[in-house]
Amino acid sequence: MSITIIVNPYANRWKCGQQIDTIDKWMKTSSLEYRILTTNQKGHAKQLAFDAAKSGKRTIIAAGGDGTLNEVVNGLLKHNLEHQFTDCTIGIIPLGTANDLATQLHIPSNIKDAIGIISSGFTRNIDLGKVNGHYFINNSAIGLETEVTLANERMTKVQGPLRYLLAAILTILKRPSWQTNLVWNNSEYSGSLTLVSVGNSNRTGGMFYMTPNAIVDDGKLDFIYAPELTRREMFRLLPQTLNGSHISNSAIHEHRTSHLQINCDPPTTIQADGEIFSAATTNITYSIIRQALQILVPKL
Repeated sequence: MSITIIVNPYANRWKCGQQIDTIDKWMKTSSLEYRILTTNQKGHAKQLAFDAAKSGKRTIIAAGGDGTLNEVVNGLLKHNLEHQFTDCTIGIIPLGTANDLATQLHIPSNIKDAIGIISSGFTRNIDLGKVNGHYFINNSAIGLETEVTLANERMTKVQGPLRYLLAAILTILKRPSWQTNLVWNNSEYSGSLTLVSVGNSNRTGGMFYMTPNAIVDDGKLDFIYAPELTRREMFRLLPQTLNGSHISNSAIHEHRTSHLQINCDPPTTIQADGEIFSAATTNITYSIIRQALQILVPKL
């Protein structure tokens, strides 16, 4: 098996870049043929993954966080759709801040053990979410969560998942809200809104279980929405998102669907796997692509 490892040196505030020699060390002990590529700007991992697939590489490893993995997946899917090709495999060396998907799939953060899983060659097929033409693995959102993501990106002094929590607190103090229309299955909601969070898996940001009942291979997206909330209500709900108990709150509406259409005012940016990928928009479409991604996982 010949593999391409795409390393985002900036992941986890440049800590990932310090691990390249360690990755190379443990890869040399495997029986795999490999090459290591490093990104140099946001979006570069997507292009590197596309180019690797185009050159015939069928196994691509994302070394970094969920944002790096998201770029690799989008590059790979872009190639596959353009060339009507599906025989590609993704692997993870989880070196980011959150590593949400790796945690759910029981992929360890220890580099040696993660490479051992890659060497084993055992795979599992999981679903992919899609929003306005962009793919996501864990979570996507509009409204409050996108504002939290923007606040998180502006922080430079706070490290680790605590940064997401502080960003959430600062965003709640601003109390943003939108007027929206949501359509899914045979249901609809129109009115004020604070957040919409859509999950293919159950965790985002390293600690928030926004859609705690989401399953990565059930062919459905879980989503929650909340009509306009007061600051007091949002602060009461915030700690509950750390264990998923917020979905029992009467202010939170939880649903499962294969398609969700949202129109909102004012425009909102869209977050996908912890990254803002689009300019603010008023029209958002979510869908699910079942069993779209083959991923290397431990054999439990």
